[in-house]
Parts: sequence; C-alpha cells; structure tokens
Amino acid sequence: MLSYLPGVDLKPNRFGSPGFPVYGYDIRVIDEGTGEEVPRGEKGVLVVEPPLPPGCLSTVWGDDKRFVQSYFSSFKELLYTSSDWAVRDEDGYFFILGRTDDVINVAGHRLGTREIEEAIQSHAAVAEVAVIGVADKVKGQVPVGFCRLKDPAQLDAAGATERMEKEIIAKVQELLGAVAKPHAVHFVSALPKTRSGKLLRRSIQALAEGRDPGDLSTLDDPNSLEEVRRAIEHH
Repeated sequence: MLSYLPGVDLKPNRFGSPGFPVYGYDIRVIDEGTGEEVPRGEKGVLVVEPPLPPGCLSTVWGDDKRFVQSYFSSFKELLYTSSDWAVRDEDGYFFILGRTDDVINVAGHRLGTREIEEAIQSHAAVAEVAVIGVADKVKGQVPVGFCRLKDPAQLDAAGATERMEKEIIAKVQELLGAVAKPHAVHFVSALPKTRSGKLLRRSIQALAEGRDPGDLSTLDDPNSLEEVRRAIEHH
C-alpha cells in the first residue's frame, strides 16, 4: 500500500517511513472514534477508501460476511481498515506506529505499546525492547518493559540496574508524558521469540500476570522465557 517509487517519484527516503500510497490506493488516516480524517502529524487509523486496486484480497473464502465484518465495518463510512495506527507528516510521508490491537488502557488512556517501545529504544543503552500491558487494580493496565541492553556489563556495578531503570522510565515520561511511563523495566539478555523472529508478547504478558504462557511450540530459545520469569520474580 505504501512505498517509495524510485525512477517515478524522486522524493527522498525518510527514516522510519514506508513512503507514500502506491498508485491505486486512496489512503487516509482517520480518528478511531469519529471516523474523520485527522490533521497532519496526529495519530489515527490507516484506512483505504474502496474500490481496492486489482490484486487485493476481495473476500475470505466461503465467508463473505466475515470479510466485511473484519475489514469494512469499523466506521460509518465504507472504508477498508488496516488495523494499523499511523501518522502522516506535513510532507505527506506516512509512518506506521503499530497495530490497533497492540494497545493498552492505562487509566482510560489508550496507549500503543510500539510508541512506548520506541521511546525506550531512544535511550542510548537499549538494543531491543518489548512492552506489554499488565493488569492493575487501580489503572486497569500498566505498561511494563523488558529490555536487552547493548552492553549488559553496564548493570554490573552496585545499584546500576536501579539507575538504568529510572533513566529509561524518565526518558519515556519526557517523550510521551507521565501516563505512558512504565510501571517497571526488566533487563534480560534475550527476548522470547519464535523461530521466525516474532516476539512472543502474549507469553511475556502471561508470565507478568502470573498465568500460563500457553503454546510454546514455536519458541526459539526456551531459556529466554525462563529469563523473563526470573527477571519478574527478582524485581
């Protein structure tokens, strides 16, 4: 849907952006609640106004109703929803912020986990991060981060873990506000992933909430999930 078109459009690449709508796609960013197009620079849901160009999936095999309910029933207007959060900047570049279902509800505020992850990863020491929402009696959910540092030896000194955690929480508060700051930040040497490289967020969340992590048949490194468990227990 979004791409750069070298040889056709000479606009330069912009870091973090997949580019512009490919010919045939009428793409918008709209408000989740009102269905109205949001101003440039504001977050909304990425949608496509039909008709979709040739080559797009036109139904779910044997279940047209499910196709319409899944992709065309989110808004009053007939729009195909990508289920992605997005922003369009002043120059027309699109940025994908994450899936709309990767959202946590903190005291009534809907926060995208990817936005919090990007804020954490802006800290110079962080190599990789996963953020999940953990159930909380007061706020509904609170964000919790799991970080892999570029140099784990940074945590060897006395009190270094606590200092690093405070620095990362402060960085998120600075960039996104107090409502988005993590309730806790845990440090691990590896994040649990499938053999294809996909983060096992649901399993991490289950461990953080004291539940069974579920099916782990695709887990690449069993030690990574055990390390998450130990990090939670020792925090």
